Parts: sequence; structure tokens; C-alpha cells
Amino acid sequence: MSLKKYNEKRNFQKTKEPVGKKSKSNKKLKFCVQHHMASHDHYDFRLEMDGVLKSWAIPKGPSYNPQDKRLAVMVEDHPLSYRNFEGIIPPGEYGGGTVMLWDRGYYEITYYDKKSFKFILHGKKLKGSWALVNFKDNNYLLIKEHDKYENYMDIKKYTRSVKSNLTMQEIKKKYK
Repeated sequence: MSLKKYNEKRNFQKTKEPVGKKSKSNKKLKFCVQHHMASHDHYDFRLEMDGVLKSWAIPKGPSYNPQDKRLAVMVEDHPLSYRNFEGIIPPGEYGGGTVMLWDRGYYEITYYDKKSFKFILHGKKLKGSWALVNFKDNNYLLIKEHDKYENYMDIKKYTRSVKSNLTMQEIKKKYK
């Protein structure tokens, strides 16, 4: 995918989201997770690849329990600059709602093929070995692999942004 689909879905006269431009990657591959309260509360999981952020919507958010297999629906690629986005997408716009930068860091690829992708996350909140496994079309499962970080934490306890240290309600007030 390119960023054409991303740009077509947004009116940049109304939203503060960054315009989609392909960027050159740095040495370390970056990732981010954004808590997104839109029509449905979910988490957006984004991994840097080929100058864009490959993106998945995870309705229940990631889990440190290796028994949990979280649905992750692949959505359009996002620009690398989106990894710093936090704020409000206006009502009526695609993805309208509050966006919190929940986690960010870098990652290392440990395995990759057409059906599965394994990696190690080095984030503020998400750490250790994870896998994304494709099971149908754009549907994947995000699975925590067994390692020293399994059952490390309950993500629901972490309600503040890694960028601003604000809660969702505080972000909503700040960017109103």
C-alpha cells in the first residue's frame, strides 16, 4: 500500500493529522500504539516498514498474556510522522475522536513471511517478543510470545500518554 489511500480519506483543511508523505527510515525501526476513542474504542498498532507505518486496529488492545489472541485488522498505511500524533480528529472526519500516543519505541524483526511476522518491541510499555499472524485477508492475530515479559502488566492500568502524560479526558479538553 502507499499513502494515497491515507490521504484520500482525510480533509487536511479540517484535521491536524499529518499529510501522508513517504519518508526515509532511520537505522532503528520505530513503532507506536495510539489509543483511539472514535466510533469504537480501540488501539492502533503501527510498525515502520518501507518508509511508512503499517497499521492495525486492535479492538481490545494488546495483551501481555500469551493465551490472549487479539484481533488486529490491517488498515491503510500511515506516514512515519503519524507516530507523534496526539489530539482530536474532528467529528465527521474519518476516524473522528480522541487519539492518545499510548506507547512508542523501536523494534527488531526476528521472523517474516507472508503469513506471520515476529518481532521484539522496545517500548515504554510494550516490551519483548510478539507475533502478528495473518489468518484471513486483512485479519491478523497479535500474540504475546513466551518470554520474560509475559504477563508483565495489564495494559488497562496505563491511562496516560507517553508524549504528554495526559489522560484521554485531558487530551480531549486540551485540543477541543
